[in-house]
Amino acid sequence: MREKALNSRVAAKNLALVCVFASLCAIFSLWSLFPVIGAIRTSIKVTAIMAPLIGIILGPYMGAFAVALGGFIGSSITPTGPFGPLSFVPWMAAAFCSGLLYNHKWRQAAILYSGLLLVFAFYPTIGPAWLHPYLIWFQLIGLAILVSPLQSKAVTLSQQTNAKELILGVAVTSLISALFGQIVGSIMFEITQWPAFIPDLNKWIPIWQTLTFLYPVERVIITVMVTFIGVPLIRALRAWGYEIGGK
Repeated sequence: MREKALNSRVAAKNLALVCVFASLCAIFSLWSLFPVIGAIRTSIKVTAIMAPLIGIILGPYMGAFAVALGGFIGSSITPTGPFGPLSFVPWMAAAFCSGLLYNHKWRQAAILYSGLLLVFAFYPTIGPAWLHPYLIWFQLIGLAILVSPLQSKAVTLSQQTNAKELILGVAVTSLISALFGQIVGSIMFEITQWPAFIPDLNKWIPIWQTLTFLYPVERVIITVMVTFIGVPLIRALRAWGYEIGGK
């Protein structure tokens, strides 16, 4: 009976957090963060900041679900994201990745990251591997961190209570997850824009050239903001008795 009651309390906490974070995602998806290069009147939403953090807190599955639910609602209300009602997909991917990493499932994350990076880079005709290979330099750095001991150390640090260790752990996990979401979004951009909206290959080269140093800045800004918001939130949730990672 005690175990059943404990499981019920944990389930209630999880459901409450899913609802809270889904609501936050819906609200934040109404606010713009960065304009999308190559897609007129579209922008990256503030939910991109919350997604990696939600994955860490709720785990890969509940986190992805909360982000997808809230993001879909927000995108349906204000479809100014780059992919309309489906603009939540890159955020959902970032939450799923951060949840995997926090739960020590880095191999699965590395396989997904590598596979999606290959799809993006070698996308037929317009992929950066054909037009501007330098674009993926920062994504390759993210992959190198993901498969290095630094990533596993970051997860260990993010499970500590010390603020300095928690900052480093959340920052590294968030950076990899933000890049994972960016890769997913880039693939969706390729699929939706070519050849329907940008059929001219000569227009794709300047887009990739512009993004070469722009998206790293975006991802670093997102990482800093996730860390700034996430560290005190994670410590507060732990003090409340919630086990971070959705376990």
